[in-house]
Amino acid sequence: MGTVKVTRQAAMRFAAGHPWAFQWEVEEVRQAQPGDAVRVLGPDGRFIGIAHYSSTSRISLRLLTDRDEAVDRDFYFRRLRAALEYRRQVVESSDAYRVVHSEADRLPALIVDRYADYLVIQTLSQGMERAKSWIVEALLELFAPKAIVERNDVPRRDLESLPRQAGVIYGELPELVEFHMNGLTFYADLLRGQKTGAFLDQRENYVAVARYARGEALDCFTSGGGFALHIAPRCRTVEGVDSSETALALAERNRQVNGVSNVTFRLADAFELLTGYAVSGRRFDTVVLDPPGFAKTRSEVKAALRAYRQLNYRALQLLNPGGVLVTCTCSHHVTDEEFMETVASAAREQGKLLRVLERRVQALDHPVLLSVPESLYLRCLIFQVVEDG
Repeated sequence: MGTVKVTRQAAMRFAAGHPWAFQWEVEEVRQAQPGDAVRVLGPDGRFIGIAHYSSTSRISLRLLTDRDEAVDRDFYFRRLRAALEYRRQVVESSDAYRVVHSEADRLPALIVDRYADYLVIQTLSQGMERAKSWIVEALLELFAPKAIVERNDVPRRDLESLPRQAGVIYGELPELVEFHMNGLTFYADLLRGQKTGAFLDQRENYVAVARYARGEALDCFTSGGGFALHIAPRCRTVEGVDSSETALALAERNRQVNGVSNVTFRLADAFELLTGYAVSGRRFDTVVLDPPGFAKTRSEVKAALRAYRQLNYRALQLLNPGGVLVTCTCSHHVTDEEFMETVASAAREQGKLLRVLERRVQALDHPVLLSVPESLYLRCLIFQVVEDG
């Protein structure tokens, strides 16, 4: 097994529970090949742990264990089994959920999502790509799925000099997979759908938002109709909006299979639609904003905050007194404080007072490690417009 010696700064980060060391923190590399599991040593030569080594990423090391142990098929089986046991504790009313959330499950750069009898994996580092066969073997033993799909068609693979690819690596996959969430039936395209097929991280937020939704509702960036279909029983009408025809076709299928009659879907750009509705004087009692991530890097945060502000400003224009605003961000680069201040700024300019109903994050099957701030990426804020008098 090769060895990599790191700087004092990296050793301190490892000791604090964060699993990364960066390129500029590597002092010496001995007999380490791309994707190898290597022994990590501090600047004084003391053993720190075993990590995956990357030859091209700015993250050179991703710590797997602080024990001097073999990283083999049994290692991955134990980690995957532990991840599954945790999900059995926290997942309710759903046969679709995240099985492995990368660093938060001590399997950095690995994503595993379950959709009923089907699994989707992403191996996003040279090390996890090398270990893919072991991971698949362990998943077959733990789940006995009908198929396993890899969705490695993402830009993060470029940073590891790995090819983008997607396909079925085990079993047979139907064009659409049926799964169930919170008493509703959904379909997902595991090979071509957004993320790994659906937005599993909002599962608990769907239920929370449904407690407050009412009246005439607008769901922007609806994708497969997750928020729209969950809030439908509490609303007179729901309009779901998305700029993707493919997403809306799936949303309509989800509406039909659930027999929901008060939801309609519309093809439109959310920014343009909100502006047009504001000009025309259209009003709603509930507005949901669940846009894609606007900030993939820290350098994009300022532009992202401008976009979030514009969205929330327009949404507040449309809300009746007492109305409910649900606004989300899925970029970990945007902090809680930045996102809250962005909404507050929009509200001040609109002359509206907002009551905080709930401050939420991603579902529990997407766990957050206190020592790994990057594992927290989704914020979902629920507000009510305070009525005058």
